[in-house]
Amino acid sequence: MSRLVVKNLSKVFSIGFLARRNVEAVKNISFEVKEKEIISLVGESGSGKSTTAKMLLRLIHPTSGKIVFEGKDIWNDIKTNQELKEFRRSLHAVFQDPFASFNPFYPVERTMWQAFRLMDKEYSKNEALELIKDSLVKVGLDPKDILGKYPHQISGGQKQRIMIARCWLLKPKFIIADEPTSMIDASSRGGIIKLLLKLREEQGTSIMFITHDLGLAYYVSDRILVMKEGRIVEDGNPDDVVLNPQHEYTKILVGSIPKLYRKLEDI
Repeated sequence: MSRLVVKNLSKVFSIGFLARRNVEAVKNISFEVKEKEIISLVGESGSGKSTTAKMLLRLIHPTSGKIVFEGKDIWNDIKTNQELKEFRRSLHAVFQDPFASFNPFYPVERTMWQAFRLMDKEYSKNEALELIKDSLVKVGLDPKDILGKYPHQISGGQKQRIMIARCWLLKPKFIIADEPTSMIDASSRGGIIKLLLKLREEQGTSIMFITHDLGLAYYVSDRILVMKEGRIVEDGNPDDVVLNPQHEYTKILVGSIPKLYRKLEDI
């Protein structure tokens, strides 16, 4: 069963002041994501990956096309605040920059407390605190090392783990992970990816990785979509895309994969 269906999606931006011109960032793309499926949207900077992610997250409106999540058109069928809250809880994001996800004037657990605003069930303060502690433990963090700390007092890897702990609280059906490891140290990257995969296994979450790293996409994905200049130029399982690429751009990406790329279980 498809959890997300994207049909003929396009986004055109108008830029300039005196001489305005249109830039087509996403050009008539279509794809589906099944329950528990992990797909990677791969391409260089400016290929349209992040614009696609923002449309899926209902952050920017598409110029044309349709996005259907769990059987509902996210722009036409979501009309009430309650429906929007349910959508925000079910389709969640882990963004590229963990430092930008936290307000420097508040303790880092504030982002966890805010997650309860998206939940239908009400919890007492003690109940909510226990859930926060449990979710931190789930992602390999000791609550005593995190609670009460400010963003400048913890590492980028810890910040990213807190954002994944927020996902443990919300139990989303779909996570969009936009370059989730690009701004943290290499020693933390494998752990972050494993945590996202653990969410898929334990909660049945579908995941879309937004990345420029075809090597990483090969080892974590059930399917890879290659994007160039706003179009999806290749779509297939990892072996077909990486070992037998059809599009010239995909062949260039494959040629850039480090030869000594190790599997995630070895990281």
